Amino acid sequence: MRLEILTLALIVGACTWAFRFFPTKADLSTIKPDGILARFLASTGPAAIATLFVASVLPMLKADLANAGVPMPLACGTLVVVLTYAALRSVVAATLAGSVAYGLAVWLL
Repeated sequence: MRLEILTLALIVGACTWAFRFFPTKADLSTIKPDGILARFLASTGPAAIATLFVASVLPMLKADLANAGVPMPLACGTLVVVLTYAALRSVVAATLAGSVAYGLAVWLL
């Protein structure tokens, strides 16, 4: 393993740990619900989900774009996530439904 990759992994790991650990120790009872810190903390969940989605989808898209198409399981899973979330406004239900749709598409196709 190259030293640059190991260094990057350690830095990212330490920052991720700090970002998850320190908010649990902070006294958040004094912040305003509509303040900038509250808005920042509320936006980190969706930002993390979007980042993980892009990181997991990008390799599939790169591989299939060379074959002139978007993989059907990816399209099915993403569509079901969006539709389920639009209908139910539940991240949990949308995630589970998208996973099931992706799995079924892989199995059937």
